[in-house]
Amino acid sequence: MIHFDINKLENELEELESKTTSTSFWDDVKNSSKILKKITELKNKISNFKETESELKNIKELYEMLKEESEFELEKELNKSVSRLEEKVNKLEISTLLSNKYDTNNAIITLHPGAGGTEAHDWVQMLYRMYCRWANDNGYKIEELDYLPGDEAGIKSVTFLVSGNYAYGYLKGEQGVHRLIRISPFDAGGRRHTSFASVEVLPEITDDIEIDINPDDLRVDTYRASGAGGQHVNKTSSAVRITHIPTNIVVTCQTERSQLQNRETALKMLKSKLLHIKEQEHKNTIDELKGVQMDIAWGSQIRSYIFCPYTLVKDHRTNYEVGNVDAVMDGDLNGFITSYLKYIKNIGNN
Repeated sequence: MIHFDINKLENELEELESKTTSTSFWDDVKNSSKILKKITELKNKISNFKETESELKNIKELYEMLKEESEFELEKELNKSVSRLEEKVNKLEISTLLSNKYDTNNAIITLHPGAGGTEAHDWVQMLYRMYCRWANDNGYKIEELDYLPGDEAGIKSVTFLVSGNYAYGYLKGEQGVHRLIRISPFDAGGRRHTSFASVEVLPEITDDIEIDINPDDLRVDTYRASGAGGQHVNKTSSAVRITHIPTNIVVTCQTERSQLQNRETALKMLKSKLLHIKEQEHKNTIDELKGVQMDIAWGSQIRSYIFCPYTLVKDHRTNYEVGNVDAVMDGDLNGFITSYLKYIKNIGNN
């Protein structure tokens, strides 16, 4: 059921737009940027609603015409209109589900393998490819922040930024342990293996969000980058590792940029982690924070990807499942994303 109060949204938009006409509007740049972002968000929602309303009106008119006289071309047009309406209603429904505080933010995603060596490292690489495909198909940009290759194949760990409107809102449900069951290409005996990988999803901290960090609580190390950026990356110690001593949180950044830029990005990643833990634990100060641990193993998975003896991808929270595992690995995640957003919305309403 969609609850969409269009009058409320239009009134809110009118109120915010009136603030932009004030001569003092740009005195507080952070606040004005926040207001402009909210205005764009409201305009998109209102536009989606009105397009849906217009499509519904068109369907009603076509239906009335068909009642008077059956015609093949009209039936074709009606079917097309119904399909368009379904797409718009789904889009509208998702916009009502993405209403939490940080849903509009970019997303910082970190992938780690569970136990299993090369097999688990390969699973991380498969997941990384899956999220890159999803991002490309849905108009998002991927920026690699940290990359540690596996010893023989795959990836030991990777952190990347997904940029675009509502990136965090769409991807937040991917957080958790992902399980793979397949015939391992690294097993000469052709046996079936189970591998695990953890996916961490955090909202990128924007300038209007204040997180105070005591510089004395940080240990900053620099080293030579080892990512896929080319040999010139390794000529200087441009990579940065920051450890937040009170929580023992470690973040690293080693992209093809200066040490100063890597430090700024790593600090932003640290702030995102601290904000997430702070909100999860309902604490008032960073001093009260403690690390969150998650076993990357059997029993803690949120989703299973089964390649053998049958093909199935199943989300264990929502029970949403599809049999085309290849399509999912090629980035077809929107069914899982939508079902999760509806799931958490229903939990909130109960």
